[in-house]
Amino acid sequence: MYCLLNKRIESTQNSLVKHWKKLVTTRKERDQTKEFLVEGFHLVEEALKQPDLVIQLLVREDIAIPSHWNAPIIDLTATVAKEISETEQTQGVFAYCRQPKYDETDQRQWKRLLLIDAVQDPGNIGTMIRTADAAGLDAVILGKGCADPFNPKTVRSAQGSHFHIPVVREELTTWLERLKSENIPVIGTGLQEAVTLSEMKPQPAFALLVGNEGSGVDPELLSQADHVVKIPLYGQAESLNVAVATGILLYTLREL
Repeated sequence: MYCLLNKRIESTQNSLVKHWKKLVTTRKERDQTKEFLVEGFHLVEEALKQPDLVIQLLVREDIAIPSHWNAPIIDLTATVAKEISETEQTQGVFAYCRQPKYDETDQRQWKRLLLIDAVQDPGNIGTMIRTADAAGLDAVILGKGCADPFNPKTVRSAQGSHFHIPVVREELTTWLERLKSENIPVIGTGLQEAVTLSEMKPQPAFALLVGNEGSGVDPELLSQADHVVKIPLYGQAESLNVAVATGILLYTLREL
C-alpha cells in the first residue's frame, strides 16, 4: 500500500505516478500489489459503488467531477494524466483501486459459474465477464493461461462488471473437484462426443467450461465435464468467437 500524501501531483517522476503507470502497463505490479487502475467516468462511477475498493480518485485539474463522488482526490496536471492514461483521448478521471477479494465462504454460495481455460485475449475475457454478469451468474473463474482480468483492456471491455460479479483466478481442477462434490453439473464445450445445444435444457445450477480461442478446452479438463456441448454452425464460418459462443451458451443454459 502506498501512502498518499499529495493533493496535487505535477511531475511524471513522482513515485506514485510511476506506480500507477506500472499498474497500467505490467501484470507483475498488479499481481504483487493487488491493485489496479480504472479510467473514465463510467468505470469510476461503478468502482465507487463498491465499499472500500477505491483508494483514491485521480482527476485532471481541468475536469469537473460529480458532487456525489465521495473519495479522497488527487489533482493531476494534464501531463501526468496523459502519462497514466491507457486511451488515446482520456477523460481525465481515474480510480486507484484495490482488487476485490472473495473468501471460501463467499465461494460456497456460487451455484452458476463460468470457468475459462486459457483464453488469452484481454478483450475476450472482458466481454465474457460482462456477459456472465448480464446473464446473472454468480462468478467467473479464470484458470491457467488466461489474460489478466485487471489488464486495462480487460477492464474496459467488461464495462464495470468487475464491480458486479466476482472474478477469481484459481486452478480449474480444484473447482471441478469442488463442483463434483456439490453435485453441480459441469458443461464443457467441444466437438468430440458432444450434444448440440438444442438438446440441453436450462439448469438451476451449472458451471460452463469454455476454452482457448484456438485449441478449445484442455482435454484433461474436458474429460471431467458431465456433458460436452457444441453450437451448430449453419453458414460457412469455421467457428464462433469464444466470447460470442459463451453468450449463446449462458443464455441457453440459464434457468429463467
